[in-house]
Parts: sequence; structure tokens; C-alpha cells
Amino acid sequence: MPERGTMAYTIGIDFGTESARAVLMDTESGEQVTTAVSRYRHGVLERSLPDGTSLPQDWALQHPQDWVDSLEELLQQMTRAAQPDRILGIGIDFTSCTLLPTTSEGRPLCLLEEFHARPHAWPMLWKHHAAQKYADRINASGWDLLAYYGGKTSSEWLWAKAWQILEEAPDIFHAADRLIEGGDWIVWQLTGQEVRSICQAGYKAHWQKGRGYPEAAFLAQLHPNLPQVLAKLSPPHPLGSRAGGLVSAWANRTGLREGTTVATAVIDAHASVPAVGVTEPGVLVAILGTSACHLLLSEKYLAIPGISGVVEDGILPGFYGYEAGQVSFGDIFEWYVRTHAASMYGGEEAAFQKLTREAARLKPGESGLLALDWWNGCRTPYVDASLSGMIIGLTLTTEPPHIYRALLEAAAFGTRRVIETFEAGGLSVEEIRVCGGVAERNKLLLQIMADVTGRDVVDANVLHASATGAAIYAAAAAEIYGSVHEAAKRMGSRKETVYRPIQEHVPVYDALYAEYRRLAEYFGGGTSDVMRKLRQLRVLS
Repeated sequence: MPERGTMAYTIGIDFGTESARAVLMDTESGEQVTTAVSRYRHGVLERSLPDGTSLPQDWALQHPQDWVDSLEELLQQMTRAAQPDRILGIGIDFTSCTLLPTTSEGRPLCLLEEFHARPHAWPMLWKHHAAQKYADRINASGWDLLAYYGGKTSSEWLWAKAWQILEEAPDIFHAADRLIEGGDWIVWQLTGQEVRSICQAGYKAHWQKGRGYPEAAFLAQLHPNLPQVLAKLSPPHPLGSRAGGLVSAWANRTGLREGTTVATAVIDAHASVPAVGVTEPGVLVAILGTSACHLLLSEKYLAIPGISGVVEDGILPGFYGYEAGQVSFGDIFEWYVRTHAASMYGGEEAAFQKLTREAARLKPGESGLLALDWWNGCRTPYVDASLSGMIIGLTLTTEPPHIYRALLEAAAFGTRRVIETFEAGGLSVEEIRVCGGVAERNKLLLQIMADVTGRDVVDANVLHASATGAAIYAAAAAEIYGSVHEAAKRMGSRKETVYRPIQEHVPVYDALYAEYRRLAEYFGGGTSDVMRKLRQLRVLS
């Protein structure tokens, strides 16, 4: 730890879906000295590649040059806010699974002329769902390890995506010396060393401590060439460890000191756990953004149906880290405002503000509506990208605030379903702690979550929580503190706002939630296949 009065800083950079964010942290006070945001020039590639090559349904790609440009811009801004020799560490977090095929030197295949117009050569973003049929084949295999991933793998994760590349573009598969997560690739650029993270490997590539990556014999049963993926990976490294030092090229580009510690990368949501000050079991950390991720620490190693995974040391060293989530969250509200309310209320920002005020005047149940929060599929508990959202109860008297409130309630119901999934599996949830962009902007939703779950919801009030967490991991990697736990206690959240359940709302929401469960089990649990059939018809057309 630095001596008192000696200023030491770390930088955390959070690579998100549409932009990257950075924070410069004072490691002693835990204060954010400065923050910055850099939007990706190409955004998410969902309809076409930059050269106009069209993309099929359910594709979601990114441009790796956007990451590099944002990285340089943000590091320069952070360096201008502090003396470079006082910046002792850099931490990176990244959306995951974001899978990038590269050469052995780390050159993205999509930047090579021969592959520039080939979609499979580009980074597949976390919400790329075009690999669903390969995930389905893995799920039908009887693979025992899936028990520790809620019973299913996902189209969003490495093995389904790698199999998609192998089957649909075998020349790209064989040309790729590496298949690497975006966060690990950024660390490679900064340090000149390929250093994988236990976090990305564990949750997205089915790596387990003591067992490693999936066995070659099992992969060969799926496809005879799939074991070749193992040679395109490398062993993962612990969180909070030093991946290497900043290379001279990046020092020259940014003004930072050559050799500055770069920490092993971490998944964006998982970085939020130390940022909100959580270092012990029993606290559900809900990161509320475009999607929602729910994380829980435990000393138990349990196979829980419906979750996204459990990895030893996957979030904080010394604990098993459990993950679940809602694949659609804030993007549902954004969709509704953008497509139905913005023109009516004078723009998106005005629409959000007015809808929130009007929805707050409604009592629980007053809208007469009930929604399923599956606009981008269901992560917990069904792990099925082919499911879709719905609203039931619409009448000629339904107004926009009614729909908006129903969507907020659906998001809260989905969170309650996650909590019940954890508890049914043998874990204890004693507190809910939230962070993320939606938590920062939508306090009505936090009150509804408290009413729906019947529990206190603690807003950690951390701006850019993922980037803050990345800076905390960097403080441990730079040995400013002796461990991630110690760094989290010193640099994590200290300001909290508590939303307590309004008692007269709780029984109404209990009744509505019971109907939500019935709808979810009907459409997602196998009784009705209508949502999947609708998606099939859309793809065929």
C-alpha cells in the first residue's frame, strides 16, 4: 500500500456494447479523479459489415479498430489528469463472450484483406445469437459439465461460436491461430503477451479449476475437428494478477510510463462486484444495463439448474462465483421509447422523463398488463435465445405509461426469478445491491424491484461500476494492496441509497408475479412452442 500522502492511481477501462468508459481512481481515497467515455465509430454491426456485406438474422459483430481507437483516446485523457509516474496500474474489463479470430501474432483476421468481407472473421459480440443451433447440439450431448452451467451452454459463449465458424467457414477456422476474448486481446495489445483470464475462460469457455478446458475426446464426439479449438486457446491466469507491463509503443501513444502494470482482464459485469464493495457471500450484485447480470459469492460448489455458471475464483479469489442474468433489461425500455414513445413525447430523453413520471403515479396492477422480459431471449432460467417478449392485457384504454410500467415490472419479475433460482439451488440471498447505467438513471425501477422482491434494494451509487472494478483489480495487480479483497474494501462503494419495500405493494406484486411465473412456464417451459415457431418463420422468410 502507498504511504499516506503519496498519491497513487490506477486506470480502469470498461469496453461495452456501444462505447468504452474509463475512470482514474485515487487508490487511497477510492475517489474517481476523472472519467471519460468514447463511443465506437462502427457501433454494433447487425445489418452489414463496413464494406456493405449483409449479415443474416441474429448476427452481432464489432470492429476491433474501434476498441483500439477508444483505448488510445481514453488512456490519453486519463494521463492528462495525473502524473504518469503516479499511475501504477491499468485494468481492463470487457463484454463477454466477445470472440475474435486472430493470427498467432494477434492480428485480427477481419483486418486482413482476404477475410475483410467474411462475417465469420469478425469479432462475435456477446449478443450474437446466430450460433444457437450449435449450442442446441451441445446441450443435447449429455455433457456432464453442463450441470455447473445451469444445465445448458449458450449461443453467446465460446464453444457454440467456435463450432459455427468451423462448420460455416472452415477456411477461417483453420486460418485462425487463436480464438480469443476481446478483453484478453486488449491485454495482449498493451503488454505484447497473450494472457488469458480465468474469468472469461471459466464462464464463457467452460474452463473449470482442476479440470481445465473441455476434454478433446468429448469435443470430437461433437465434431471431429472441434478439438483443434484447444490449440487456439491458452491457460488462464488469476484475477488481480499482473499480466505484464505496458509496452513502449503504447507508452509513446498515451504518455504513460513504459512497464506500467496491466492486470489480467475481467468480464465487465463481474468487475462490478468489488466496485460496489462486496467481498463476502450472500449479497446479490445486480448489474443493470442493456442486459442484467446477477452475481453471487459462495463457499459452496453447487450445480444449480437455470443459472449461467459457477467458477472457482471466477469473481474474487477464495470464493465460488455464481452468475445468472436477464439478456434483455434496459434495452427493453429503450426499444419501447425509441419505437413507440419518442415521437409522441418530443424525443427519447423527454419521453423517458415523462413516462417515468406518469408510470410512477400508477399503482401496482393498475395498468392491467403483464409482460415477459424476453425481448432478446431468456438467460435465466431457460437459457434460450429463441424465446421472445410479450405483453398481455392490452385494451383500447391502454396508454403508453401503462405499457412502460408493465415493462419495468417485467424486468423486476425477471430479477425475482433469478433470486428464486439461486435459492432453490441452495444459496442464500441476504441483500440486493445494484449498479449500472439503468440503476443510475431509473430510480422508479429500483423501488419496483424492492416491492416485487420484498427486499431492500441497495443502490451502490457507483458511476461506471465496471471500470471502477477494473481499476480495483489493477490496484491488486500492481501490489498497491495485498489482495483484491483489500483493494475492494478501500476503493469500493461507500455511498448507498436504500429502497425499502412499500408494504401495501408487496401482496399485489406477489399475485402478479404468480401470473408471471405461469406465463413463463407456459411459453418457456415447454408447454407451448409458439415463440420458437414464430422465430423459425421469421428466419425462413
